[in-house]
Amino acid sequence: MNLRRDVFQALADPTRRAILLLVASHSMTAGAIASNFDTARPTVSKHLQILTECELLEQHQNGREIYYYINAKKMKEVADFIEPFRTLWDDRFNKLETIMKNYNPEK
Repeated sequence: MNLRRDVFQALADPTRRAILLLVASHSMTAGAIASNFDTARPTVSKHLQILTECELLEQHQNGREIYYYINAKKMKEVADFIEPFRTLWDDRFNKLETIMKNYNPEK
């Protein structure tokens, strides 16, 4: 049974976000990734599987080793989806900041 994973559920996990940060600059093997965490290697492998199923990570095999790397196209899709929300909240916080700067409780 092939389950479709939700990208945002995958990103909600702090370990998976840390994995994405690790492989953001260069590809790494599962063992190299796992060495950065204080958890069992099968746990990290499960995180890698979820990130791969969500297409946030891609993998390629070099000899016996499988290397994981960021899928920049998918990350851009996620960023593009989030951007309007970021803009909306930036505008709201800027308006609130303006109001607070002009607020004088002694009037």
